[in-house]
Amino acid sequence: MHDIKLIRADPAGFDAAMARRGLGPQADALVALDAERRAATAAQQEAQARRNAIAKEVGQGRRTGADTSGLEAEAAALRERMEALDRKTAALDEELHRNLARLPNRLDAGVPDGTDETGNVELKRWGTIPEFSFAPKQHFEIGEALGLMDFEGAAKLAGSRFTVLRGALARLERALGQFMIDLHTQEHGYTEMSVPSLVNDAAVFGTNQLPKFAEDLFRTTDGRWLIPTAEVPLTNLVAGEIQAEANLPIRFTALTDCFRSEAGASGRDTRGMLRQHQFRKVEMVSIVHPDTSMDEQERMTRCAETVLERLGLAYRRMLLCAGDTGFGAARTFDLEVWLPGQGMWREISSCSNTRDFQARRMNARLRTADGRTLTHVHTLNGSGVAVGRALIAVVENYQDRDGSVKVPEVLQPMVGVNRLIKN
Repeated sequence: MHDIKLIRADPAGFDAAMARRGLGPQADALVALDAERRAATAAQQEAQARRNAIAKEVGQGRRTGADTSGLEAEAAALRERMEALDRKTAALDEELHRNLARLPNRLDAGVPDGTDETGNVELKRWGTIPEFSFAPKQHFEIGEALGLMDFEGAAKLAGSRFTVLRGALARLERALGQFMIDLHTQEHGYTEMSVPSLVNDAAVFGTNQLPKFAEDLFRTTDGRWLIPTAEVPLTNLVAGEIQAEANLPIRFTALTDCFRSEAGASGRDTRGMLRQHQFRKVEMVSIVHPDTSMDEQERMTRCAETVLERLGLAYRRMLLCAGDTGFGAARTFDLEVWLPGQGMWREISSCSNTRDFQARRMNARLRTADGRTLTHVHTLNGSGVAVGRALIAVVENYQDRDGSVKVPEVLQPMVGVNRLIKN
């Protein structure tokens, strides 16, 4: 959410920021609506002041026996006017709030221009892309041949974009999530949380999925929403609260199921596990002082990179361009892992700094150490990482000619075997 005061102070700067997002001028309409709202508020205050003055005059007139009928008629008219102004102010407040809520976050100055993923900038690479003496297969080919990945059974239960995992592959998925959550809590300073998978409208609005992305979510018959990521409940834990500066940073992590309608994914990644309606992900969320959020984003991204490094998976870090940066983010780093079966890099983690964009929507603030100043916190979120995509990467990168899959050494104690073989 944007601060209308800042838009009023620099309308040209705001329009330039929205132009980087591919939007036309916005400031004039917002400022005009705000001016109308402020004028209605001022008129309401003037009417209230006059009513207060009339009340005193009527009181004095009654004590002296003077005729107050004219004053009382004016007071009645003012009451009707104030009621009308109340309705007008509320309607203008709602319209301004709605118009501000539909606009994306301002981008960091360092975000490169560009209209889509082709404008993203590679910042670093880690690891070696594996070479095979045979044509590497995709994960679903390997999983089905091993008898450990069942798409037909999942379709019978729930339709397309679901998967049933069996035996050692199900244990591998569980081990991946356990490994990630243990790493972030034991080495990276995150507090593990267990959170609801169902949230209300306010929570989904606070992390900017509503109103723009409602079609990407699943809604229950009682009006709640299935979480698309644990970012939603974790970040909203500080909604409406004032944090003491000394209590920051706050770092949460959770391993949850996530639910997405994939409304815009028609025809894309229809085979396999890359794009599912239900998947598991380890999420990291940070609530920090505004002065430290850029450093926190680097720290968070390194936490996600450590997961991939411990698993021995080659990856690259990308700085997303203006056209590929998400609605609520000021800056995003994507981590892309190499998938030999596809012969390409695929995103496995996004780490975003939303600055105060979500905090304004949630009214999440901090009181500075001097005890006098209130300001909005900055919030960050990142995948630490997507468990299903990590499973895909392990299966494809550790495959062997005979169709078996080596289990990464760090996971072997939890999986109980060092190799996945035909079930």
